[in-house]
Amino acid sequence: MSRAEALTDAPPRLPAALSLSLLRSELALTFRRARTVTLLAILAALPVLIGVVIKWQTDGEGGGGPAFIAQVTQNGVFLVFTSLAVTLPVFLPMTVGVVAGDAVAGEAASGTLRYLLVAPAGRTRLLVAKFLAGLAFCLAATLTVAASALATGAALFPLGDVTLLSGDTVAPGEALLRAVLVALVVAASLAGLVAVGLFVSTLTGSGIAAMATTVVLVITVQILDAFPQLHAIQPYLFSHHWLSFGDLLRQPMYWDEVLENLGLQAVYVAVFGSAAWARFTARDVTS
Repeated sequence: MSRAEALTDAPPRLPAALSLSLLRSELALTFRRARTVTLLAILAALPVLIGVVIKWQTDGEGGGGPAFIAQVTQNGVFLVFTSLAVTLPVFLPMTVGVVAGDAVAGEAASGTLRYLLVAPAGRTRLLVAKFLAGLAFCLAATLTVAASALATGAALFPLGDVTLLSGDTVAPGEALLRAVLVALVVAASLAGLVAVGLFVSTLTGSGIAAMATTVVLVITVQILDAFPQLHAIQPYLFSHHWLSFGDLLRQPMYWDEVLENLGLQAVYVAVFGSAAWARFTARDVTS
């Protein structure tokens, strides 16, 4: 039985129960797709590649280079932070852009969208479920990178007390807690992109076009953020504060830029989430 049939044939229930059923369906759809599994596998392979390259170049000896790279050779836990710093500007947002861009447009392209709207879930609940599924993918993708990096770091480099960017030393347990916190912050940093991708997905009936547009937007924003001449608009770009999680690797932790980043993501979610809702609820769905 398809998702649409399951929702349509379900007995009348409370809206919350229906929304939960719809969310479970969207999560299952997202994470069962071969494309999603492939994207997560690629993300899991990246920390392994980074760790092997660092190990090969340094031959296990600490040295110069960026603070994150130098710290990895001294403690494998730091490979988590290095991998997130390397994947966040390009690889993580591109995978999120693919998933978010395909959320609605992919259903339209496959001809299942109109059948989903026959169910009593309603367009608003369907859009919310797809947004939450996108956030779940952000979390899964970030944790995949972090877990792979931690396993690779433990295999290739020594473990023990971790020296933070501020020069302070913390116990391995606290370092792991900070790694989890950083992963959560990175996942939340991608929320604005999910909203942007979902909005783009409501504008077209082609999943490929929506995914490509969202990925191009990510690349364009990254390019704009790299030009010093555009410093006036850069604080408003959703990617500008992505690397602010480095402030959580100091003692004490600095939260100002991290909170500014999360606040900016909330603005993007509000603006583009509203735009997606306005477009989707007024859209004439024929496929």
